[in-house]
Amino acid sequence: MERFKDRLVLITGADSGIGKAVALLFAEEGAHIAVIYHTDDEDAGKTKKAIEDLGRKCILFKGDINDYEFCEETAKKVISEFGRIDVLINNAGVQFPAENINDLEEENIRKTFNSNIIGMILLTKVIFPYLKEGSSIINTTSATAYQGHPELLDYSATKGAIVSFTRSLALQAKPKGIRVNAVAPGPVATPLTKETFGEQEDDPNKPPFERNATPEEVAASFLFLAGNGAAQITGQVLHPNGGLIVNG
Repeated sequence: MERFKDRLVLITGADSGIGKAVALLFAEEGAHIAVIYHTDDEDAGKTKKAIEDLGRKCILFKGDINDYEFCEETAKKVISEFGRIDVLINNAGVQFPAENINDLEEENIRKTFNSNIIGMILLTKVIFPYLKEGSSIINTTSATAYQGHPELLDYSATKGAIVSFTRSLALQAKPKGIRVNAVAPGPVATPLTKETFGEQEDDPNKPPFERNATPEEVAASFLFLAGNGAAQITGQVLHPNGGLIVNG
């Protein structure tokens, strides 16, 4: 089945990790993919090749979603190339752990907010007018939005903001027939988490399944939320977190 045949999915941060897994899953289901990435040309090129090997089109956009002009130019180019945007997946994010609030660097705090929530809002504002009834917006939040994290104060704060943004935009988008949801993974084995925390076999924050999720396991939640099976779901958050109880 190609449930998303010839639809256009725009994904941020799809050069690796969860974003790449989501891009490939949608491509397997027939979608063409537009990828926004920040700096890693090599990984972005690998994502593009993998999508094209599936027989789908892929276009890459290198830039900063905190740059409003870049967001506007990207939207125009996607529409010029494909004539439509059906699904927007806001997945880009950064994190800079600090064991003590006094160790938080102002530059990193601002980078975290700019990438994780401000850039998300700017890009969504630009893309929203192109979406039509039946379109979806799916945002990547995190279990840290509900549980907190002792080393990720600013990151957790942005993820909480994403939950509130998702719920509020869902209310605003209802009259247009656009659904807005989010996915809140728990620990996931991605290049970002490995770079941030390294390999922690005895990590006390491991979920009940006693292992981190793979990006591919998390990607299925995005596909579900964008599909017809989620027609009655908006303003909600899915929790592919291995059994963590987050009460949210």
